[in-house]
Amino acid sequence: MFESSHAYSGFSVDDLAVAKTFYSDTLGLNVTEQHGMLNITLAGGGVILVYPKGPAHEPASYTILNFPVGDIDAAVDELIDKGISIEHYENSYQDEKGIARGKAAGQGPDIAWFKDPAGNILSVLSE
Repeated sequence: MFESSHAYSGFSVDDLAVAKTFYSDTLGLNVTEQHGMLNITLAGGGVILVYPKGPAHEPASYTILNFPVGDIDAAVDELIDKGISIEHYENSYQDEKGIARGKAAGQGPDIAWFKDPAGNILSVLSE
């Protein structure tokens, strides 16, 4: 039934204008606005729908977007330079930069988490 359907994912934010600025200006993604919602076009052509929920918004308690990068240390440095805080989680074995070095321990890619202005969790991870 859905094999030819163009599916997409979505998430909510509390302030659409703030989200648009963050995703377009801060992260440098292609963001368009249509019908009172945002469309974020990712590398490869995937589209994510961002919709406003205002004060009813509750941030996702899981990672909503993962951005594979060639150099995770450089990506984390760039995020910090842009004023973005790297999240620190108990028992995640993060180093002083906030990078969980799982790849070196054979436990998945190196990864670091950060949040958008609405509190949704995003990550950069080693390719």
